[in-house]
Amino acid sequence: MAKKEKVKKPKKTAKQRLKTLGKVLLIILAVIAVIGIIIAVLNAVNNKSVRNFISESISPVEYTEQLKPELGEDGYYTFTTDRDFKVLQLTDVHIGGGTMSAKKDLMAINAVAAMVTAEKPDLVVVTGDVAYPVPFQSLTFNNKNGAVTFAQLMEKLGVYWCLCYGNHDTEAYSFYSRRQISDKIYCDKEAYPHCLFQKGPDEVDGYGNYVVNVKNSLGQITQSLFMIDSHSYTDGDYFGIQWKYDAIHENQVQWYKDTVAALTEENAGIRPKSLGFFHIPLAEESDAFDEYRKAGEKDTENVKYQYGLIGEGDFVICASKYNNGMFDAFKENGTQAIFFGHDHLNNLSVVYKGVQMTYGMSVDYLAYPGIYKYGLQRGCTVITVKPDGSIDTVAENYYQDKYQSVNEKESVDLDHQMSEVEDTAGAVFDFQKDNNNGKEE
Repeated sequence: MAKKEKVKKPKKTAKQRLKTLGKVLLIILAVIAVIGIIIAVLNAVNNKSVRNFISESISPVEYTEQLKPELGEDGYYTFTTDRDFKVLQLTDVHIGGGTMSAKKDLMAINAVAAMVTAEKPDLVVVTGDVAYPVPFQSLTFNNKNGAVTFAQLMEKLGVYWCLCYGNHDTEAYSFYSRRQISDKIYCDKEAYPHCLFQKGPDEVDGYGNYVVNVKNSLGQITQSLFMIDSHSYTDGDYFGIQWKYDAIHENQVQWYKDTVAALTEENAGIRPKSLGFFHIPLAEESDAFDEYRKAGEKDTENVKYQYGLIGEGDFVICASKYNNGMFDAFKENGTQAIFFGHDHLNNLSVVYKGVQMTYGMSVDYLAYPGIYKYGLQRGCTVITVKPDGSIDTVAENYYQDKYQSVNEKESVDLDHQMSEVEDTAGAVFDFQKDNNNGKEE
């Protein structure tokens, strides 16, 4: 019996193949669009839930006497007082603003609210990374979500605050730039009248180069607080995966010097004492710690230990390799101390060549894997400015009675969380001191 010959299908023409490919692409795009819509809806629902928590569960801070700043003729906000002026530094809050980060966002919000409520500061300064729109951890590219949530939290607390940008606030893949976040949120004084953020001069690099002054009743400046944008990444490392961090630029250094000169003239020729706030540590932070370690972790001629430790694995300090003279300018122009963040497990404070350099206690529950279990690094830095301009600096840990007692409505089960922290935090920092990776084995 003869075999049947297979009927060969006619080959598709180039036009037909293109049409088929087009259909496949349309289906793929439709699936992506549906997934995108679902994620957007979930993110919107979760952000609404987080903000409802702020609206319903957070109460305004009760002050005996709350200082109110005035916008001066020099263009900067000024507080006037003859008493101690309390500054609360927060850093690396890392609000993801997406479905995957909602629980940890609530934990961060609760921690901030508890510390601010207990401390009742005259001013809160956030040294970067309010938002953390990293999609594989938060499921969103929308950096506006975290910024708005934090701004609404501070407005509900009714506390004056300002910030410096961090590298994560406006990633290369984020929906909004520094300019847009500044214009849409932080400079919106109608929506957020307690936010003292200013974009700074157009001719100076970055966004958020500005000053907040403290004066006494005689009109003398007793302290100038400089906020400076330390930027994000450099040398083609657009996504920050190579840890190539930028630094404060030369024209910002010059702006700082010029501003000190102008404030000195305004202050009847007396150069005011000052503090510096930014996100990424200066190169001198590495220099100081290297010198301290080589001396056997003992004070040297240049380095005087204050408190804290370098807890990042292998004693890592993620500073920029570039040095545009910012530290020398601080040293030569009366800046007593500088405060920064960026490295969440570092909380070291030293005096280096006469300038105090302090890592702020971080808030982060999200960015570092497992960091929600760690406790010794989480908290705030309380800076007390005395009437004569001198300062006291104290690192305050979040897990203490004075913070836990002020929030009866908790967004998380703090008893359970505390038991985890007590089990892990001590061990974690033992690992850090032993030059381990800063995480549990």
